[in-house]
Amino acid sequence: MENTIRTEIQDGYAILTLDRPDARNALNTGMLKQLAEALAHFDRDPEIRIVILTGADGNFASGADIGEVADKTAVDGVHDLRLHSWEAIAKVRKPLIAAVEGYCLGGGFELAQRCDLIVAAGNATFGQPEVRLGLIPGAGGVQRLATSIGKWRAMRMVLSGETITGHEAFEWGLVSHISAAGEALQTAREVAAKLVKGAPLAQQFAKQAVLAALDKPEGFDLERRSFELLLSTEDKAEGIAAFRVKRKPDFKGR
Repeated sequence: MENTIRTEIQDGYAILTLDRPDARNALNTGMLKQLAEALAHFDRDPEIRIVILTGADGNFASGADIGEVADKTAVDGVHDLRLHSWEAIAKVRKPLIAAVEGYCLGGGFELAQRCDLIVAAGNATFGQPEVRLGLIPGAGGVQRLATSIGKWRAMRMVLSGETITGHEAFEWGLVSHISAAGEALQTAREVAAKLVKGAPLAQQFAKQAVLAALDKPEGFDLERRSFELLLSTEDKAEGIAAFRVKRKPDFKGR
């Protein structure tokens, strides 16, 4: 399997870099598996207090790997191996910081939203454009958006697939820190350096307490089941076909 995750250890924290630059770090099954395994490793390491996630070559992650999604059916979605990786990422106890430059779209945005803090460059691009492919987010993006920015802004993003900048995301309360272009990782390092001085167990319990107040299992289940059903629609096939040749899709509601 191609190695798509780079690791770096600092004083008390680790940096995991998504490294598929030719695909703008699109999340395929192998990358998600490697990421989940790396996070589980650092979650067990008592010397690591915080983990930073970032992307190579100026992008965080441009979304899911379209080549993997194109031929999936609803049945395939139920048995999708990526679900195990997403579940493993959700179980990480230690604080996670996303350092976002460039594109942070679709599954990449869902990954960033699974982090506990997001440091965004002002010119970063955030969005859940799945509706343009005849799909919806399937890894919790809708639920977390609604919690973070409220009904109206969440509807605005998921119904249209429109994107927003890092500055807009900060104004909306969608990210925790803003940085100048090219400085998101450095800012995340500074945040991590402060957090490693805290009490590790207290931080882990605090993280779980906040998540318990926000994450509602029934909402995530509905989102996932809806995503799986849409995989078998004609509109999904049309959306991906149009995306690949860069034309406007002709959706029929079938």
